[in-house]
Amino acid sequence: MATIKATMPGVVYRRPAPEAAPYVEEGGTVASGQTVALIEVMKNFNELSSEREGTLTRFLVEDGDEVSIGQEIAEVDG
Repeated sequence: MATIKATMPGVVYRRPAPEAAPYVEEGGTVASGQTVALIEVMKNFNELSSEREGTLTRFLVEDGDEVSIGQEIAEVDG
């Protein structure tokens, strides 16, 4: 089990736009380098990617939560 960690402090969004589908759902498959969320910092949106492939078992933060650098965002099993 590995975790995806925030690369910067900001607000996490799990979808590219409010009306769009999430990048990945819990239980979904992720590839290495695949975007799983965005982190907003001062109106700039930065992609957060998985460093490994596998199944995203669960998100550890809610959509819209503020996070700190290094905070665990999601778990990937694979």
